[in-house]
Amino acid sequence: MELLDYHARERSKAEFDVEEMKIVWAGSRHDYEISDRIARLVASDPVFRKDNRNMLTRKDLFKDTLTKVAHAWKRINELRLSEEEATIFRFYIDQPAYTDLHWGMFIPAIEGQGTEEQQEKWLPLAYKMQIIGCYAQTELGHGSNVQGLETTATFDPQTDEFVIHSPTLTSSKWWPGGLGKASTHAVVYARLIIDGQDHGVHGFIVQLRSLDDHSPLPSITVGDIGMKFGSGAYNSMDNGVLRFDHVRIPRNQMLMSVSQVTREGKYVQSDVPRQLVYGTMVYVRQKIVSDASIALSRAVCIATRYSAVRRQFGSKNGGPETQVINYKTQQSRLFPLLASAYAFRFVGEWLKWLYTDVTQRLQANDFSILPEVHACTAGLKSITTSATADGIEDCRKLCGGHGYLSSSGLPELFAVYIPACTYEGDNVVLLLQVARFLVKTVSQLGSGNKPSGTTAYMGRAEHLMQCCCEVESAEDWLKPSVIVEAFEARAARMSFACATSLSKFSNPEEGFAELSADLNEAAVAHCQLIVVSKFIEKLQQDIPGKGVKRQLEILCNVYALYLLRRHLGDFIATGCITPEQGALANEQLRLLYSQLRPNAVALVDAFNYTDHYLGSVLGRYDGDVYQKLYEGAWKDPLNDSVVPDGYHEYIRPILKQHFGNARL
Repeated sequence: MELLDYHARERSKAEFDVEEMKIVWAGSRHDYEISDRIARLVASDPVFRKDNRNMLTRKDLFKDTLTKVAHAWKRINELRLSEEEATIFRFYIDQPAYTDLHWGMFIPAIEGQGTEEQQEKWLPLAYKMQIIGCYAQTELGHGSNVQGLETTATFDPQTDEFVIHSPTLTSSKWWPGGLGKASTHAVVYARLIIDGQDHGVHGFIVQLRSLDDHSPLPSITVGDIGMKFGSGAYNSMDNGVLRFDHVRIPRNQMLMSVSQVTREGKYVQSDVPRQLVYGTMVYVRQKIVSDASIALSRAVCIATRYSAVRRQFGSKNGGPETQVINYKTQQSRLFPLLASAYAFRFVGEWLKWLYTDVTQRLQANDFSILPEVHACTAGLKSITTSATADGIEDCRKLCGGHGYLSSSGLPELFAVYIPACTYEGDNVVLLLQVARFLVKTVSQLGSGNKPSGTTAYMGRAEHLMQCCCEVESAEDWLKPSVIVEAFEARAARMSFACATSLSKFSNPEEGFAELSADLNEAAVAHCQLIVVSKFIEKLQQDIPGKGVKRQLEILCNVYALYLLRRHLGDFIATGCITPEQGALANEQLRLLYSQLRPNAVALVDAFNYTDHYLGSVLGRYDGDVYQKLYEGAWKDPLNDSVVPDGYHEYIRPILKQHFGNARL
């Protein structure tokens, strides 16, 4: 049977080598080849089907998740997959599961905070999944404010144990994935108490359930917190609630790489610098930014392909209607999201390099860049996850009514993704942390401290506070130096304005609270500058493949000028550009959309997502949308019977006016 490709005409328009772009997107030929092979391996396995997920009850959905995790572990061992291959294998199953936290948080916590002896004891068990772990930090009453956690770990010198206790309702651990039903162990974060003295929050390895029958251990109350947003979606994850009633654990189960409690009950710092924990933070945030590019690219792939299939209005002389993707209103909403997906991908690549660099510096006891790295990673986590969450919803709207169907893949993608805006730091709180760093950087400029890294531009503050944009034509906006200077001037001027305003308050903290909205905007300006700069730096590399670099240049300019247009008020109010120059930027943006249009479908093909992973009828590779939508409708359980259950009890009495004694 000949396969149809409704996108064949679109793909024939591509002005670049799609196969080479796939390698650029993946990061390297090795990464592309291994990802492609594993994705197809998962897609071909019927156990990993996803099309029925939204129709399952919560219990059946969780059992389906357990089935897939067990089958995945079996296949990983049968195929003798490497650690890299196994990670990619789990990724393409594309169903939130307790193993996400086991591999992504529990094991890294022990690797990063445990002593050599602790690692030797616990990691082999975790690697073989002879224990299942989770990361129990967030509580019912505290999330972002980790220092406000209420769970206590009180040292008992008589028994050489810690007593883990939940003293209040709000101290209940709440949200940890895998905690609800699956985990046997947890890294629990609690306040260390010795002789009545509070030494702050530390991590402890605590067994929660029996390794024989999986029942909760004595004095431990644990369960699932209930349904979350959406059907299917993140409800495959057993997010849990956990309470301790004076649970005792051995002293050596406190994670002690940075600080220890001796047998005599003395609290001592180790020779390992406390700052080493920042390495784990950078790794986690880098992963979140990379995940943002993946989630956004999935949504954009669906919306782009469907926009090329969908036709509405514009028929001439009985001919075909106009493809929705040809309307400028569609392009002006869709193409910036496509550009953003690529931008986030490349800044994520840079963060991988930064993680390696930070790790090497920390091992050499060089902590000089930590404040800047903390601010940078916090800000990038914030702006990429917020933009992605909003972008997925925009893609749903771009698909019209059909985007609201579960089979479009977009409602579930949105529901699964949006927790990223709050976990690992609330996005608004993170931006305020960035703002504090920016204000401090401004205040230190006169002291001889030279800004470095992502704040190096602040060292040219005198120029940036006075420079005038030299754009005279729309084409001038294509010059990287012009774009970068405009974004640097905007970021510098907004940071300086906030610092000046703060200086007028006698109490700095009151001023910070009063000006928090302005400070957040300054932080956003700084972080957007980073993304734009890293995209431009990517283009300075040697990028092979016919037309590949040209398309990336177009995407980079679309991303930068879209941000400029969206935040035009900032650029004009700070005097970085004139209203006339803003109009020229918009003119150039429209021209860029026209250049992007013939390549749109090919650019999303470069993501190289299988139909299984994409999970969308609207985003099918072959574009056979309407036939599959129609076929899919009849698979819904509601269509199992022609006459609905309940007809005789509830519909027929209304139609026949048989109401008995009912009052209407």
